Amino acid sequence: MAARFIVEADGGSRGNPGPAGYGAVVRDGDTGQLVAEAAEFIGHATNNVAEYRGLIAGLRAARELDPDASVDVRMDSKLVVEQMSGRWKIKHPDMQPLAAEARTVFPRGRVTYTWIPRERNKDADRLANEAMDAGRDGRQWEPRKPAGAVDAGAALAAEPPLEKSAPKVGWAAPADLGTPTTFVLLRHGETPLTPQKRFSGSGGTDPELSDKGRWQAERAAEALAARGSVQAIVASPMRRTRQTAEIVAARLGLDVRYEEGLREVDFGAWEGLTFAEVQERYPDDLSAWLGSAKARPTGSSESFTTLTHRAGVARDRILARYPGQTVLVVSHVSPIKTLVRLALGAPPDSMYRMELSAASICAVQYYADGNASLRLLNDGSHLR
Repeated sequence: MAARFIVEADGGSRGNPGPAGYGAVVRDGDTGQLVAEAAEFIGHATNNVAEYRGLIAGLRAARELDPDASVDVRMDSKLVVEQMSGRWKIKHPDMQPLAAEARTVFPRGRVTYTWIPRERNKDADRLANEAMDAGRDGRQWEPRKPAGAVDAGAALAAEPPLEKSAPKVGWAAPADLGTPTTFVLLRHGETPLTPQKRFSGSGGTDPELSDKGRWQAERAAEALAARGSVQAIVASPMRRTRQTAEIVAARLGLDVRYEEGLREVDFGAWEGLTFAEVQERYPDDLSAWLGSAKARPTGSSESFTTLTHRAGVARDRILARYPGQTVLVVSHVSPIKTLVRLALGAPPDSMYRMELSAASICAVQYYADGNASLRLLNDGSHLR
């Protein structure tokens, strides 16, 4: 009789994209006993790529044990489970060949996909982190124990029945995902450069709030106090964000924690110029910048690609520090747009299609399965 296996797989990226790795375990489908495990550091990649690579490795490990087996794949990645189950389309070009490869390991109909909460995917998550640690140290992952050394049958038998479909996120998140972590994203109030629409990044003069900017920050503080949900405040260390955060913190009775990753991007030689002035003085720069997230203005140390990396790292640090809490994140146009873009899974050029007014509020919720939901964008009702 053909075997029945359970494959648990996971992947991660420290930076998203960043140094990435995957982990997978294969269990006997009847006893829950661990029969195989796999992990690998895969270099620079996204979370989703790493998750798919973990899936493929787990399926291959199961096939090596019995090519005629049936397999129940269990993952905490809603994206992979829904896409491989055929309920979601696979639009991203990096995902399409990986999904196609996963489908070739076993014949159609012999693999099922089940979403599980992250806390029930700990072994695969541990292996993925071991692989990333190994990559950080300049080596590849090696197993610590022979396959079969861990008997998880009793633990599996005690677990509640698995959900057979991925949870819905957004406006109706299920209770088994727990309380999401909410980022209330507040852009700083106006500076003297804001109404003139001049580039003002981390490489410029670091201007203060104008009188109007302070008024805007006070109105934001009143609105946030009325909502009554903010439990922590994290801000960019630049002057205008510090001042905005301090005004809100004084109203809410909270302290401010500063995060370097929330700084505005460095605009180099464009600092202090209007868009029209940049177009006149640096036309090639501007054309390249509008055409590629990897392009940098003359004299700048950063592109939107590098901003994405550091903003993602900052996001993950905040999520780790404040799980299940509502955090006010006081930052700038580019970092906030980046966090919104990442939450939506939108392409880099989507940043050029977002409007974020001074002292406007956005909100993103992050769930236990790694997904995010945009709840609010560019809300300025408190300023009217």
